[in-house]
Amino acid sequence: MTSLLTQRDPAVLVLEDGRSFAGRAYGAVGQTVGEAVFSTGMTGYQETLTDPSYHRQVVVMTAPHVGNTGWNDEDDESRRIWVAGYAVREAGLRPSNWRSSGSLEAQLETQGIVGICDIDTRALTRHLRERGAMRVGIFSGTAADARPEQLLERVHAAPHMAGADLAREVSTDTAYVVPAAGERRFVVAAVDLGIKGMTPTLMAKEGIEVHVLPASATLDDVLEVGRSIGQEAPDGVFFSNGPGDPATADVSVLQAVLARRIPFFGICFGNQLLGRALGFGTYKLKYGHRGINQPVMDRTTGKVEVTAHNHGFAVDAPTKHDSQTPYGRVRVSHVCLNDDVVEGLECLDIPAFSVQYHPEAAAGPHDAAYLFHRFTDLMERHRATAPHAPTEEGTN
Repeated sequence: MTSLLTQRDPAVLVLEDGRSFAGRAYGAVGQTVGEAVFSTGMTGYQETLTDPSYHRQVVVMTAPHVGNTGWNDEDDESRRIWVAGYAVREAGLRPSNWRSSGSLEAQLETQGIVGICDIDTRALTRHLRERGAMRVGIFSGTAADARPEQLLERVHAAPHMAGADLAREVSTDTAYVVPAAGERRFVVAAVDLGIKGMTPTLMAKEGIEVHVLPASATLDDVLEVGRSIGQEAPDGVFFSNGPGDPATADVSVLQAVLARRIPFFGICFGNQLLGRALGFGTYKLKYGHRGINQPVMDRTTGKVEVTAHNHGFAVDAPTKHDSQTPYGRVRVSHVCLNDDVVEGLECLDIPAFSVQYHPEAAAGPHDAAYLFHRFTDLMERHRATAPHAPTEEGTN
């Protein structure tokens, strides 16, 4: 770990349009490239860093002071840090929190995450808002000694996020089960496209036994979850959040789930895939929504929720009227109050819905936690009206 008493190595952040910001090394020393995005969260940096949806992205924190609460052994959302790089204005030198087991910078260094501090993140964020998300590189130590045109060439050589197929890079390799907390009420097949650990945890609290499947799962893999408990299909199917361009994903499994009328719930990337499965397009936002303070209206209830977001793509669906799709009528159930971006879809003729934001949010907010109840209610109603035919092995 870099000593707090020694001078930090010089570092520079270079955007693909040529603008650069000089600062000091933070975390690992070296070089990294990715897509520059900014997060407006004041807290929850550990959950952000370990969210697989940030794979191949360099996260710029708008909060001016980062690292105060250190790093703990409980709040990771996945098995590792996924961001490609990290940019902060002022780095906290000494963590002060009773749950802390070490410093944020030590964890960045241990996991090889190249970062930069002592830069004007407000100016950088304003630039990204005006010009849009773009490729970026962070170069520190000897890597920062190259000529500016050489650094810019390295940034331009980085792949674009549009067209990137990344879900399988962050997904689990093998299926696993998260048992229900208490009595098992439902069994759900959850396709891991970059799932956050809090998601199956909160489902389990609803009495759901969660069978987490790799992103490569087939329809037969999904149906096998139901057959393992003596049903033709699981009680429900869930598609998680994840990184990359939704236009690269195969939605045939999801379309088969919809055709079989198996209750479906999707979050974030799962929302985008539901949109594509229904026949809508998706598009890349100028700079996306990221942070824990995004206002969304639930058009079903008229209530406004403060929500956690992390997405750079959105569903292109009409918000003024219901749409007719191959699977029946669909309405936009939630919209972002900042820019009217589609934040949720509800199928009116089959049991399926999704949201673009994160009801499993940690470190908050928790306004949208009711969506897990909505999923269990959907499965309960479906069970009452169209129960799965049991097999010889028995019933749930």
